[in-house]
Amino acid sequence: MKKIAWITDSTAYITESLKNNQDVFVLPLSIIFGAEAYEDGVDLTTEQLYEKINNEKEIPKTSQPSVGRTAEIISSLKDDYDAAIAIHISGKLSGTLEATRSAAEIADFPVEVIDSKSMSYAITSLLLSGIRQAETESDHTKIADNLRAEAEKHENLILLGSLEQFYKGGRMSGTQFLLGNLLKIKPIIRIAPSGEFMLSEKVRSEKKATKRILELFDDSYSKYKVNEIQILHGNVPARALEIKNELSSKYPSLQFVVGEISSTIAVHAGEGTVGLMWQNNPK
Repeated sequence: MKKIAWITDSTAYITESLKNNQDVFVLPLSIIFGAEAYEDGVDLTTEQLYEKINNEKEIPKTSQPSVGRTAEIISSLKDDYDAAIAIHISGKLSGTLEATRSAAEIADFPVEVIDSKSMSYAITSLLLSGIRQAETESDHTKIADNLRAEAEKHENLILLGSLEQFYKGGRMSGTQFLLGNLLKIKPIIRIAPSGEFMLSEKVRSEKKATKRILELFDDSYSKYKVNEIQILHGNVPARALEIKNELSSKYPSLQFVVGEISSTIAVHAGEGTVGLMWQNNPK
């Protein structure tokens, strides 16, 4: 059996099992406040991020891992691993994926690079699936092909915590931002199959927007086999729990994961964000 290393980035939701897995390597993105740079998940927690944004009134920038540092990490795998599989945030949202691809060439080590075409728990689910497959499948290229097919099944709905941060992070036009602020619109965002952010719907209030995303999930649940849903939030655990309770009362067999978005995602989406993620499997 080939020994496979697993590479991902800090936009993923890193579960306890992944934290404790010595074969998993997380590349931290950087969060930049002025002249200071912090590594996501290493020297800046989400709580510290929200505090700095609220106190300093400054919206930071984010930066992908450097090709040089990534190449060093990949080179260090040569003694213990035969190959690696890297699963990253959508290539349309970050240059992290291309940085890993370039780093693998520099390190001269076989790495299958997979575009999750999403972020957060969508990456996590692919990692967990790949690790399970590796218990019985020795060909890392076959596992990678399976994971690319799985990535096509992901669905998501996102309620932004901060229109301003999303706009200043370059994720929406000035016109959309102005209209959203003036009309108090709560946009429902999703990551399209292409891996890009798109506006799904515009709703007038947070309460109506929450109701609408539940209706949209109902529609997906009726068409596909959905075993699990992940509810990710930006420092609003009570809202996440409220959504979980509503869904669990309606779908008793549905499994849940509730957790926080990473600091890198929080920079763009803002405190108060709530996102739903799941896989649409054929019935």
